[in-house]
Amino acid sequence: MSKTTEKALFLIGGLSDDDLRWIVYKAKVETIPSGERLIYEGRPINALYFVLSGLLSVVIGENEDRELAQITKGEVVGEISFIDSRPPLATVKARKITQVLAISRFELNSKLHSDFKFAARFYQGLSLCLASRMRGTIRRLGYEDLIEHEEETDELSSQTQEFLALAQAKFNWLVQSLS
Repeated sequence: MSKTTEKALFLIGGLSDDDLRWIVYKAKVETIPSGERLIYEGRPINALYFVLSGLLSVVIGENEDRELAQITKGEVVGEISFIDSRPPLATVKARKITQVLAISRFELNSKLHSDFKFAARFYQGLSLCLASRMRGTIRRLGYEDLIEHEEETDELSSQTQEFLALAQAKFNWLVQSLS
């Protein structure tokens, strides 16, 4: 299980079976051809995405020549813009044919406003996902000394490992249910 995948699994792992069935019912699978853009810098997006297969690249710059990150199977995309409703700061494009599960912003917001238990599980998972991403960013920028006891946080607790194993099984079920 890669560190990248773990971030999305934090979101999926906390959702109930009914939550996942709702996602399967409401979400749509989209195929992004190699070189095509899923998200455009500065343009609002209307969905939250889970990468089912393939490879995406997060790029910035007028010529999209500066790659910030690569996104693979199991990762979530568009979560920052989902939270603050602002246009994305980067473009996300397919480096090879990629399938994503798109959950409409409208559908997801409706569910969050009508089902408070779902909302609590969703936002807790999203918070864990973003915290993991922030720690990774701090490490990449060379500010490891800001994170106390880094050696201890690199090793996942057995409880976290069990949670992520269950989350991986839930993600696999989600993918199989879409077939």
